[in-house]
Amino acid sequence: MSGTSGVEKIELLDAPVDAYGGVTVDLKEAMDSETFVSLLRASVSQWMQQGKKGIWIKLPIELVNLVEPVVKEGFRYHHAEASYLMLVKWISETPDSVPANASHRVGIGAFVMNDMGEVLVVQEKKGKFKGTGVWKLPTGVVDEGEDICTGAIREVKEETGIEVEFEEVLAFRQSHKSFFGKSDLFFVCMLRPLSFDIHDIDSQIEAAKVISSTTMLNIFLLT
Repeated sequence: MSGTSGVEKIELLDAPVDAYGGVTVDLKEAMDSETFVSLLRASVSQWMQQGKKGIWIKLPIELVNLVEPVVKEGFRYHHAEASYLMLVKWISETPDSVPANASHRVGIGAFVMNDMGEVLVVQEKKGKFKGTGVWKLPTGVVDEGEDICTGAIREVKEETGIEVEFEEVLAFRQSHKSFFGKSDLFFVCMLRPLSFDIHDIDSQIEAAKVISSTTMLNIFLLT
């Protein structure tokens, strides 16, 4: 449309500037691909003139129709979550400094031992130990935004019904290419049981029991 001065006003996409000199387009409402591409091209031209560096486009899953046209405009996938896909494009003449997507996931192993030196172990219904008869530590993956100690307590509760208290991290190890090409950080946590009343066993667990710490030494490295 034209303003009072007769100069045409070009509509641009709403995109707040981030702390690193880039902009983020966070789409909320449905839009046909032709209209969006027109707005995007005009916006990119303006952002380049302004010296912006990177452009992030967050597409909610409902706007999947815009993924192909955005890619054709030179954007690449950065990461995806359950409800959205994030794409990015570097438009500065300086070297591309867009940070990579998260490279690791965090796992925990729960070493639950009582005052008598007995250790909690489980057998899995699924995974690589399925049907092997191997007894192992309760293990799991830390949720987004969850502390390692909280994740360890939660996993023991979910798998065996036992309430525990976190004491310390005993050890950790790093491995690579373990889950969809991601690296893995695995923390073994010492936990103190408030009881050893095993109940409400998780559907992924075949059985749970306590064994002596001496016996545990023979199977610890299998976890």
